[in-house]
Amino acid sequence: MVKTDAIFTPHPKRWIILFAVMAAGIMGPIDGSVVNVALPTMADYFNVRLNEVGWVSMAYLLVLGSLILTYGRLGDMYGFRKILLLGIVFFTISSLFCSIATNIWILVAARVVQAIGAGMFMAMGPAIITSVFPPYERGRALGTNGMIIAIGLALGPTLGGFLVTMFGWQSIFLINIPIGIISFILCRKVVPETKDLKPQHFDLIGALLGILSLGAFLLICSYGGEWGWTSTITRILSLIFIICAVLFIFWERKVKQPMLDLDLFKNKVFSAANLAGLLNFMSQSAMIFLLPFYMQQVLHFSPKDIGLILTVSPLLFLLLAPISGTLSDRLGTRWLAFTGQVLICVALFLMSELMVTSKIIDIVWRLAIFGTGIGIFQSPNNSAVMGSVPRNRLGIGSGVLATNRNVGMVLGVAISSGIFTWQSTIQYQALGPDGATVAFMNGLKTAFLVSTFLAIIGAIASLVRGET
Repeated sequence: MVKTDAIFTPHPKRWIILFAVMAAGIMGPIDGSVVNVALPTMADYFNVRLNEVGWVSMAYLLVLGSLILTYGRLGDMYGFRKILLLGIVFFTISSLFCSIATNIWILVAARVVQAIGAGMFMAMGPAIITSVFPPYERGRALGTNGMIIAIGLALGPTLGGFLVTMFGWQSIFLINIPIGIISFILCRKVVPETKDLKPQHFDLIGALLGILSLGAFLLICSYGGEWGWTSTITRILSLIFIICAVLFIFWERKVKQPMLDLDLFKNKVFSAANLAGLLNFMSQSAMIFLLPFYMQQVLHFSPKDIGLILTVSPLLFLLLAPISGTLSDRLGTRWLAFTGQVLICVALFLMSELMVTSKIIDIVWRLAIFGTGIGIFQSPNNSAVMGSVPRNRLGIGSGVLATNRNVGMVLGVAISSGIFTWQSTIQYQALGPDGATVAFMNGLKTAFLVSTFLAIIGAIASLVRGET
């Protein structure tokens, strides 16, 4: 195993640096969740159909997921601070263009640029934190930074609803401008330049192959069910994904300075912790995707009640992430990550036992277990990933971590929705219209059980990986 922290002097202003990184980092998760609330209003404003306005959100997620890995490599080459500041500039300026878009496709184009910027500062965050904090504070720092994701995801829908109602959909983008300016000034002042940078060659071919393979894969996962899994466009994208992925692996093993150092995956901790993280985000997105449909269509809860209920998990994550990060600095990352993932397995299994007569409290206490598991798991697992990466590869490690998050969320929705649709359709065809609710519950149960199985694999990966 590579020893990455043999000699390291903590940065004297590391906690101020953490605050600056968090100030920039909160824009990404807020913007990813706040837009969904405004989509119906945008559709009316531009007089377009829902499948067209959906690209305002999807274009952002696809570009974000496809490019983050590339930013990790650029951070190692040119310094984390430069990429971070450039990302804030891109994000802030494109937010202005989003707010003044005159048609839906100009808005989509501005969202693409916004995603380019968001990917830069989201990819650099863990790398900067790991570079200035010593190993015995890394978990606490990464856990504190993880609070930003929870705050952004929890705050986004509520903030979006308020802004759209009071000031129009343009305000959800305009609010990014003052936040972006403040975070740019703060980060420029306190985030240190990366020292001892050596001239390196950027692997353009590897970057293009990576973007094409990831982009095709994310499109398949997002739209395969809608287009049809055997449709021509799905087959073409599948072929692009397979060819580019194979060429990417071949090229990265051949080139002297690869975009993604595949030798990192020889490290058992790095590989297993990333697998566990991927499965964890798949579980989260499956839960977030399935539960609102159940609460709305079966229990007939109002959107307001659904939003309040779903805040249970992010709030617990918000409270527990710094605590579990601090504990991982003292106790190690392995058993905490395993314990958190086991709780997630339990919560998903219990979700499969929900009934048509379940009450709010039945959902809330299950979500409390789920949120506790996420809060215990995330910080130690992120610390394990970043602690297993050599210091000259922190950008790549951070990029892999961020890519896992985005790919996991897309995969979670794709798999859970596919299984739900498959099982509920079979049951519906057997029972007819009178059995619609039974068919729905059958699909829900099967989807949660499959998610439980995937989470169990994540728990096993956390258990067998060893310590950093």
